Amino acid sequence: MTTRLIASAVAILLSVGSPLTVNAQTPEAPARQPIAGRVLTLDEAVAIALEQQPQITARLFDYAAARYRVDQALAPLLPQLTGNVSTTKVQSNIIPSGTGNPSPVAFTRDFGQTLIAQVALSQLLFDFGKNLAATEAARKLQDVALESVELQRQLISLSVKEAYTNILFAQRLIRVNEQALQRADLNLKSARGFYEVGTRPKSDVARAEVDVANARLAVIQARNAERLALVALNTAMAIDVDTPTTIQDNLVYEPVTLDRQAIRAEALRQRPEYRQAKLTAEAAEAQQRQAFRNFFPDITGSGTYGGVRTDLGPTWSATLALTWTLFDGGGRIGRYREARANYDGAVARIKSTELDIIQNVEQAQITVVDASERIQAAQTAVASAQENFRLAQGRFDAGVGTILELTDAQLALTQAQNTETQALADYRIALYRLDRARGRR
Repeated sequence: MTTRLIASAVAILLSVGSPLTVNAQTPEAPARQPIAGRVLTLDEAVAIALEQQPQITARLFDYAAARYRVDQALAPLLPQLTGNVSTTKVQSNIIPSGTGNPSPVAFTRDFGQTLIAQVALSQLLFDFGKNLAATEAARKLQDVALESVELQRQLISLSVKEAYTNILFAQRLIRVNEQALQRADLNLKSARGFYEVGTRPKSDVARAEVDVANARLAVIQARNAERLALVALNTAMAIDVDTPTTIQDNLVYEPVTLDRQAIRAEALRQRPEYRQAKLTAEAAEAQQRQAFRNFFPDITGSGTYGGVRTDLGPTWSATLALTWTLFDGGGRIGRYREARANYDGAVARIKSTELDIIQNVEQAQITVVDASERIQAAQTAVASAQENFRLAQGRFDAGVGTILELTDAQLALTQAQNTETQALADYRIALYRLDRARGRR
């Protein structure tokens, strides 16, 4: 289905004419709603990127160029028709014979007597499959270019998903650190109140002020991270970086069941890199056949028909030619050996790509499991930290706890909440990377 969709898109590009005049959106496509002023879902953000990202458009044009190279490879097998018209004006000097001082006399022949017009037709009759092998190699490379389109789509989708998640992660951190700032402000007010009535030393106030400053710094850093992630998302969607994009929060834990063998089989079936490696090996095999068949002759038939002089009297000729390069200094042998080495290397890269994909899939699954376990541990830590902070807050307010105990509990709670948020973001990104490892968008 994916291949057919891409092929259809390229067919639209080619049907317009020159690729340089093609717009990213066809005239019949409905206008997309404005991004500003509405909440984007993840699927909508990915769809916008796939529609507008110029990197994908560039890959489509690369595929169109590869299709044209197939036509070029096939062209020598088709009849070749050429026309030729030539005329020559001849002027010669004639010196008359006899005595005396001869003087040159200019003599110009009739212009029309040297006019020649011809049409020549030639057809390659048999070349032992050289051009067929070249055409097959070009078709395989065309398919490699088509897989590059899908590969670029998957990479763009992943970059959108990661930037989307990073925005949500930064927004969570903003909320966590704003809550920490509010708690630090309350602690500072309490410390000042105790100090003013003489029940707490000045050092408690100073310590609370430090906590407020650190919490405010954390809020600033989280807001900067959100702006950076927003720029990354807008860039991935190929829209103005200053667009005030608003997204839907999906940063929740959704447990998944992983079937390692099924995921591995899907990855080897769906990953465009693996298909590219196979197609490249098939193209190299075709090029090897072409290089071998270059040792054989070409048989060509040709004929001309035309007219000569002013009356264009008919003239024609027919030729059957066998062309065979018997020795070219070892060039053909070298090219054949190069083609064979390229094929062997392409076959080895298939296995290498397979190993890379399997490793990528396994690493992605391990990361998903790791992030899932960290979420559960972090949620337990948050609950414990909240209870510890509640107790420390009560002791401090009752005058039996110290500011150090309270700030330590405050810091532990903030760190536990940050860890939980980080684990949630890592889990979502790990799932997206697992989809990419499986060959999904």
